[in-house]
Amino acid sequence: MAPAMLSKMLHRMSQSQGDEGYDANRQQREQEKQHLADWEAQKEPLEVDEITKDPQKKPVGHSSKYLRKEDFDLIKTLGTGTFARVWLAKIANRKERDNNKVFALKILRKTDVIRLKQVEHVRNERNTLAAVAGHPFITTMVASFQDNDTLYMLLEYCPGGEVFSYLRRARRFNEPTSQFYAAEIVLILEFLHEKEGVAYRDLKPENILIDAEGHLKLVDFGFAKKIEERETYTLCGTPEYLAPEVIRNTGHGTAVDWWAFGILIYEFLVGQPPFWDQNPMKIYEQIVEGKVRYPSAMSRDARDIIGGLCTVDVTKRLGNVKGGASTVKSHPWFKDINWDELYHRKMQGPIVPHLKSADDTRNFDEYDAEPVHRDAYTKEMQQKYESAFADF
Repeated sequence: MAPAMLSKMLHRMSQSQGDEGYDANRQQREQEKQHLADWEAQKEPLEVDEITKDPQKKPVGHSSKYLRKEDFDLIKTLGTGTFARVWLAKIANRKERDNNKVFALKILRKTDVIRLKQVEHVRNERNTLAAVAGHPFITTMVASFQDNDTLYMLLEYCPGGEVFSYLRRARRFNEPTSQFYAAEIVLILEFLHEKEGVAYRDLKPENILIDAEGHLKLVDFGFAKKIEERETYTLCGTPEYLAPEVIRNTGHGTAVDWWAFGILIYEFLVGQPPFWDQNPMKIYEQIVEGKVRYPSAMSRDARDIIGGLCTVDVTKRLGNVKGGASTVKSHPWFKDINWDELYHRKMQGPIVPHLKSADDTRNFDEYDAEPVHRDAYTKEMQQKYESAFADF
């Protein structure tokens, strides 16, 4: 066979192989988009033993090699941070019936993550969200993916907005509402501490969203840390919610979440945290002293559970004593809670947001447009950091 003819034949063969690869890829992408639409329609929480499986073997929480930014239409900014922007997003080019299937797409520029020294923080968040994906009261990371200069986390959309907003409008929650939401948080902490060995470390009303059915969803796992039997010494969190051992820097574990949980119950019932001052140093002094003052109208059981959780001595703190979360669940303040029914979302939440449609964004603020200028993700950066983003 003549060399020219052979060369043409080989070129045609490689082209057809390339086309086959492209078609297979496109097919995979379409399958994945269908999977996303199907999941969004059901949003079934997983059982505890299913959540703890390898994220790549779960219906949610996996790293996708096929999804692209072009697979989504970005509708509106839901929130911005120093190195991320969260968009309300729909799957692009879908049938009419998939129009009401919406997600929150968190977009992180690699250059910003590197410049602000947040590489470890972002990896941590992604891997923790993958590990806990499918829990009924933690915002589900459906999938993560990346392109040359950007990281993406596709999350479920919680149209109710922050619990913080409802608390400020109502001034305080009544006891049944506080008990219901506190009980959902107990199930979150029990799972994080006892199944994953993770301390959340940033419990506060601003990090809790309300979904369309009025249930809680915990968001923002940037401070979450796998602790297991060790202790950690990083100072992080919000002043009013910090545990005494964090302020003293004596090393801390998952017990910090039970302290913050006590502060949260107090804020639900009273409308403000128990330790407060204009000067953060004064707040720290109050926390280390650990004297909680209760309003006279607060029930005896509520005082008792807050006092048990906000105990300066870690070895005596409710939730951290022998029996763990079960000691909190069996407290008289929770006597009306059916824990199994609650986990399986058998009852409606006490605050159901008023929504016109699945993509209603009335419970989110307006944000400025994204800045046009973006720093380039250089070859040097790529060589140094790309391996750190491999999990995406």
